[in-house]
Amino acid sequence: MTKRAGSADLPLHGGRVPRWLAERMTRLGAVMSEAIVLHYGRDELLRRLAHPFWFQSFGAVMGMDWHSSGITTSVLGALKRGLAPRSGELGLHVCGGRGRHSRATPQELAAVGDRTGLDGAALAAASRLVAKIDSAAVQDGFDLYLHGFIVTDDGRWVVVQQGMNGARRQARRYHWLSETMTDFVDAPHSAIDGPGQGEIVNLTDRRAARARDAQVALLSELGPDGIAEAYARIDGDAGRAPGGAAGGKGGRRTGEAEAPLLPHLVMPAHHDVRAGDVVLRRLHGSLAAAAERGPADFAALLAVPGVGARTVRALALVAEVVHGAPCRFTDPARFSLAHGGKDGHPFPVPVRVYDETIGVLKSAIGKARLGRDEEFGALRRLDAQARRLERHATGPSLEAFVAEERAASHLYGGRTVMGEAAAPGGRAGGRGAARDG
Repeated sequence: MTKRAGSADLPLHGGRVPRWLAERMTRLGAVMSEAIVLHYGRDELLRRLAHPFWFQSFGAVMGMDWHSSGITTSVLGALKRGLAPRSGELGLHVCGGRGRHSRATPQELAAVGDRTGLDGAALAAASRLVAKIDSAAVQDGFDLYLHGFIVTDDGRWVVVQQGMNGARRQARRYHWLSETMTDFVDAPHSAIDGPGQGEIVNLTDRRAARARDAQVALLSELGPDGIAEAYARIDGDAGRAPGGAAGGKGGRRTGEAEAPLLPHLVMPAHHDVRAGDVVLRRLHGSLAAAAERGPADFAALLAVPGVGARTVRALALVAEVVHGAPCRFTDPARFSLAHGGKDGHPFPVPVRVYDETIGVLKSAIGKARLGRDEEFGALRRLDAQARRLERHATGPSLEAFVAEERAASHLYGGRTVMGEAAAPGGRAGGRGAARDG
């Protein structure tokens, strides 16, 4: 069974992810995915990737531009690179990508089938059909240019693909999940994200079943030439209703069922993270948990030399992405406050903190595989404490928090696509800058 799980509308941005960030995204994305599989299983990772709000939060915590179209390409690329060496162990295979990588998806799936015993031809057929539905059966003005297909050893999969509307400078991301889909053409999507674009043609809507059947019947009865002649006659009469009155739009029939609502994420165009983009009580809960739970778990959680209070704050947000429920991700911008963003919003990427976050997670996974769960237990407690404290925790305004991070950025190796962060009124932080602690 498979179904579209949701969608997202994002500002369309160009540019490339710098190598220093791409390499870190690869490591962090892989280790977070491994943590989810270790705790909750492969199916749960697929469910999360199929949820547009979680996917956006996942990309934001990895230091990408928190709201832009590039988050889709960069996250899928990071997972493809990072999970490839672990594919045999984890039973996860990431195929496809952008442009020519998208077109190579069927061949990659066939290769996965050869390695695992799955029906690679059937997977390739599913890949082609999903792409065809979002490009032809749903005509919403977005042309597909990215297709990612993630499949497990037991044949379950998730598809994340994205279309572009160049005139509007927007992208739309579509999410599919095999576990809940019952029909490829009857309401198959788990979600579609995007702002209203006026009327669209959506032949996958359940209410379009008669239209789909009629199209098949017309093709068999009239043939292509007959359909073209009939269309020409209809087009000539367009706008003339019986009695000479102008034709209008038909209203909804009495009792006509509404289409089921899917998770739909709409990201704003502004680059800066604003107070309206973040649920502040959740941020205060994370900060309070880092301050209270961090010292209590210092021996277990902070086993990597140099890790200190700033890294624990980042880990509190990372722990939420690993352990949090879907309702926690309505404000994906909040997760950019863990490791900043490559364009400097909300603040430069604190490279040293980023590396220490990866180090803690790798250490936790390695020990958990040996039956020692103390570090993973500390991360779970950090997330649970944040949820408990957010009901009454207080803290700085978002503006004050971001200003503090910007001022201290040089101490943590802050970096953007434009270079290293400079100390207030001074030069960029070098290798001798203070460690987190």
